[in-house]
Amino acid sequence: KSKEPVSCERATSPATSLSGPATCVSKVELRVSCKALLDRDTLNKSDPCVILMVQTNGQWTELDRTEVIKSNLHPVFAKVFSLDYYFEEVQKLRFEVYDIHGTHSIGTRDDDFLGGVECTLGQIVAQKKMVKPLLLKYGKYAGKSTITVHAEEISGNNGYVELSFCAKKLDDKDLFSKSDPFLEIYRINDDETEQLVHRTEVIKNNLNPVWEPFKVSLISLCSCDEERKLKCLVWDYDSRGKHDFIGEFYATFREMQKISSGNKVTWDCVNPKYKQKKRNYKNSGVVILSDLKLHRVYSFLDYIMGGCQIHFTVAIDFTASNGDPRNSCSLHYINPYQPNEYLKALIAVGEICQDYDSDKRFSALGFGARIPPNYEVSISAHIAIQGVVEAYQNCLPKIQLYGPTNVSPIINRIAKLAAGDGNIKDASRYHILLILTDGVVTDMADTREAIVRASYQPLSIIIVGVGNADFTDMQILDGDDGVLRSPKGEPVLRDIVQFVPFRDFKTASPAALAKCVLAEVPKQVVEYYSHKAICPMCPVRDLSTPILSPLATTPTE
Repeated sequence: KSKEPVSCERATSPATSLSGPATCVSKVELRVSCKALLDRDTLNKSDPCVILMVQTNGQWTELDRTEVIKSNLHPVFAKVFSLDYYFEEVQKLRFEVYDIHGTHSIGTRDDDFLGGVECTLGQIVAQKKMVKPLLLKYGKYAGKSTITVHAEEISGNNGYVELSFCAKKLDDKDLFSKSDPFLEIYRINDDETEQLVHRTEVIKNNLNPVWEPFKVSLISLCSCDEERKLKCLVWDYDSRGKHDFIGEFYATFREMQKISSGNKVTWDCVNPKYKQKKRNYKNSGVVILSDLKLHRVYSFLDYIMGGCQIHFTVAIDFTASNGDPRNSCSLHYINPYQPNEYLKALIAVGEICQDYDSDKRFSALGFGARIPPNYEVSISAHIAIQGVVEAYQNCLPKIQLYGPTNVSPIINRIAKLAAGDGNIKDASRYHILLILTDGVVTDMADTREAIVRASYQPLSIIIVGVGNADFTDMQILDGDDGVLRSPKGEPVLRDIVQFVPFRDFKTASPAALAKCVLAEVPKQVVEYYSHKAICPMCPVRDLSTPILSPLATTPTE
């Protein structure tokens, strides 16, 4: 017997286009089950796992995977796949089922391919429940194997609940040891079908198990209907897949909410066969809800309307590769008839950011210049606080464009500013750093390290590439093609960088550029405060009409 943990990590799919990222309509949760899988094992049944692949720029990459279910040809997976759904995009998905051998990585020769299927997220959403046959290579059917994918939309005003269960005096189903119990919770749908909501980990050799707390959205748990029946089953785990039934009970979310400080909610765990046959039978143990925490999911507007200020800083590249500002070929040339690319990008982004900053005062920094009278290299020269455009135009004749293109000191400086004194634990301010540069970063390793550190602070970084240089390194910093890591391999906590080459927007409107570079900021703001479990300072949205009306008075976590 082995411990079978259930992961509930969330993932999103990147979606960008030349005119700017598509608008995320909503989040969608996908739940997967299979039937009649091929049996690839000689002595036991297959140990299936499903991998979810997404197609980006013609390439398939793994987005997430389910847990492995031992010895089961009809698995119902507890893992929930969460994706951003974009109405105007074709989001191609591929589900691949493997029989897993040991701890080897999926896709090796040690793993048997049981079949796969391709579809779009739009197809799944339109059907809500999609059933398709699994195919082997070259379009051959994998016997009678099928995969079923259930889709549920998670509204932006949704919340989730954290539940902690334990049990006492469960029946002992093992001869030479104690039961290895795990708990399953099923939602009873309107058509009386049952949908697995959560499967706990297995607690070895214990009749009084305490399962790990788990989080589940209210949509998934009860479709936001507090009276909806939940069927709960307790099993004794068997590595061959022949789990022994211990007992069951029915609950509702309304019952669960009766929990209060010091008080717990309990249910008799009943085996119907024993109850029918045994005259003095009471139960096969007791299951206890020991803790319930309700979490509200806040939106970007909740934070902004609650008083969060967006502090905007622009950092401008003054390295010599831009060309002499007095020359009309220079990227810094001040044309009396139209603004240069630096000014266009600055104005387009700044005009939107200023709406979220009450004092309308921007910080402006420069890097790569030599400043008189000593003409020492300035890494982060403070150009101005207000009137950024005028300051930019006024400073150009007074400085000498030099080098190198070191970006990390700028990021470290703003990250330190965003961190404050370490005592800021409210949602009062968030920082946006706009870096305008013409070339390849010369301190790439330090910049990656700086971004990883900055991902722990209330900060988003926008990089606009000016000119026609090779911006391959910038794409790496963006992280859309994979998780950005420090030189030592540490991943970013959050994806906080958005890179856009200005040349893609030369003929587009300033609004198109601003939309593209700022599109990820709302999500990044919410991700930061959600990770820190920080609520808006003064939520102004009407909380008297939550999803479940009795929860209106429940303290927010």
